[in-house]
Amino acid sequence: MSKESYIHKLLPGEPGSPMVFAFHGTGGDENQLLGFARELVPGATIVSPRGDVSEMGAARFFRRTGEGVYDMDDFARATGKMASFVKAHVEAAKPSRVLALGYSNGANILASVLFAEPGLFDAVALMHPLIPFEPEVKGSLANQHVLITAGRRDPICPPDVTSRLDAYLRAAGADVRLEWHEGGHEVRPNEIEAVKSLFTTATKGAGQ
Repeated sequence: MSKESYIHKLLPGEPGSPMVFAFHGTGGDENQLLGFARELVPGATIVSPRGDVSEMGAARFFRRTGEGVYDMDDFARATGKMASFVKAHVEAAKPSRVLALGYSNGANILASVLFAEPGLFDAVALMHPLIPFEPEVKGSLANQHVLITAGRRDPICPPDVTSRLDAYLRAAGADVRLEWHEGGHEVRPNEIEAVKSLFTTATKGAGQ
């Protein structure tokens, strides 16, 4: 496990504070969600990695062969690498809570890490994820708090695929909230409020 396996930004938090991992969308970088994460959980330690795959110059966390078609071998590679990165930071900081949010491609790698390591996070916000296959959850997601946000007219993440992900997570025992808006792939204010609510609830009694 290595804290340096990804180029990343780290904003130190207060002693004993939560740790928030932030995963950017395609074409973003470690700065895209850094300030947003800090606003969501003031005083927290923020860790924001940059995807290690380049698609025509756009940073991503794993390769794909077409729109919505994933290179599953690389997806598995990226999942294992990211899980180790998260574990290394958690082990070093020993935070009171471990929270994570991801947008688009960042939500996809976050969801995959959640499936592979169900006990790693206390709360997860998946903003416009696209998981076009039935995930294999390696364990139980009982008592895991998950928020999915989505647009009913999202051309990248079809609503029926979002609803299937919601069903998969519920079947694995997760406590899931699904927050819709009437637009597309953009982030809207109701999503931001839903993430704030999730993280506020998750950090109660944890020094926040």
